[in-house]
Amino acid sequence: MWETFLSSGVMQGVGTGLAWFITICLLVAGAVGCVLPVLPGHLILLIAAVAYRLMLGAESGLQWWSFVVLVLLMAISQTFEMLSGAAGSKWFGGTRWGAVGALVGTLVGMFFLPFGLLLGPLIGAFVLEIAVARKQAKPAAISGVGSMVGVLAGMGFKITIGIAMIAWFFLDVFLIGK
Repeated sequence: MWETFLSSGVMQGVGTGLAWFITICLLVAGAVGCVLPVLPGHLILLIAAVAYRLMLGAESGLQWWSFVVLVLLMAISQTFEMLSGAAGSKWFGGTRWGAVGALVGTLVGMFFLPFGLLLGPLIGAFVLEIAVARKQAKPAAISGVGSMVGVLAGMGFKITIGIAMIAWFFLDVFLIGK
């Protein structure tokens, strides 16, 4: 069924050169998106693989299970990135309120790119540590810094997963699928 769907793809028949040009452009945009928070990097990388497969069909070399691997990597990265600020807050001695504040700060910070992604968890953890957990300013600030360290670790993980997704794409096209 998978092969039938893909072999009758709308985009099939596009030349190999054009297919590679489009795919490379999408892969570059996805890699940039893994570094800059304004683009959904992992999603663009997945779209690059799907577009490549749709343009070249079975001759592309991509196996169906590669899409499962790419989706799993994307899901793991997104989950880790969302929870990393909260984990950093807890690691640095914050309460669960600090972790909740870091998570809420991460969500709110997405609307204030690019600085909101770093400052949102810091401010969220700090505010809830003081307001709800009734911590003093210094331990609340340490919890906030921990959330920022966690966010930075999450960004590093996001970049690593992006590189792994690109590597998996090329491995499947040139080694595994051939």
